Amino acid sequence: MIDSRASREGATIRRRRECLRCGHRFTTYEAVEERNLLVVKRDGRREAFSHDKLRHGLLRACEKRPVSPQAIEEVVDRIAAGLLNEFEGEVPCTVIGERVMEALRALDEVAYVRYASVYRRFEEANDFVHAVKRLEVRHDTATFRLPGF
Repeated sequence: MIDSRASREGATIRRRRECLRCGHRFTTYEAVEERNLLVVKRDGRREAFSHDKLRHGLLRACEKRPVSPQAIEEVVDRIAAGLLNEFEGEVPCTVIGERVMEALRALDEVAYVRYASVYRRFEEANDFVHAVKRLEVRHDTATFRLPGF
């Protein structure tokens, strides 16, 4: 091996090699093989986890909102990595939906309500009101009172 370096933002490793017998030089690319993860849908069907489908859902929720494409990619990467680390083989679709809503809540509140309206299948205006009221409740653990104080 003559040279080795990361390429494509660290997704692969490019290695420059030379044959010891004939001196011919060639390049190889090595990539980490990801495990396949199946998503268990609400009706029991199973389908392959798709980064593209996750990205598409986030893009739709963030449409015409001040959210950068880089922020969306970070969310996609973070959710996908978390799922691959925590689940072996299958993941319920509800877990993915909840993680997307959690990420959108921190990213953009309007996008959060948009996604929640589809994910939670809102049917009435009251459903929207409840989702917005949930935004008012912050999850700040530092404000909880310690016992004895």
